[in-house]
Amino acid sequence: MGTTAQNPRRITMTPAARRALTAAARLFYERGIHAVGVDLIAAEAEVTKKTLYDRFGSKEQIVVEYLADRDERWRAFLAERLDAAGPDPRERVLAVFDASRAWAEEFSPKGCSMVNAHAEISDPAHPAHPIITGQKQWMLALFTRLTEEIAPGTADSTARTLMLLHEGALVAHGLGVFPEAIAHAREQARALLA
Repeated sequence: MGTTAQNPRRITMTPAARRALTAAARLFYERGIHAVGVDLIAAEAEVTKKTLYDRFGSKEQIVVEYLADRDERWRAFLAERLDAAGPDPRERVLAVFDASRAWAEEFSPKGCSMVNAHAEISDPAHPAHPIITGQKQWMLALFTRLTEEIAPGTADSTARTLMLLHEGALVAHGLGVFPEAIAHAREQARALLA
């Protein structure tokens, strides 16, 4: 399996690799990617550095696995909520905001992991960069598909506005700018779609 911009190389997870990834994910999210070294990940996961390097090859690959795993879990989480929202495209758009609010409360008290990671990894040559930007492109495409059913003539513009509301809400939530930022963005989305 080759590496492409959209599909970076992934590894097969062993139990030790899974423990390491779980520890790395928690540490990267809590402290930042650059602030966490492989020594700390190994200690937290109760594995040796040798095991980490044997399994992942590099810290960069651990970062790739962390972000790819988080992206996959988010997409599955969102898919469940979209399915539950039913066929009405307006309700499905609002379900995106509802899913983001639930995800943020459970998994992202410090804001979007992709936005946070991009603050540290802005180099397009980094193997995790396509995961970060790919998730945001996927979200814009999702909003576009949903709004094509509502207002085909203005779907691109409406989707971009929804994306800005969504991403701005995630950042405001993570920074604690004001309470219930995602709920506020949801109401603005509802007004936009009315």
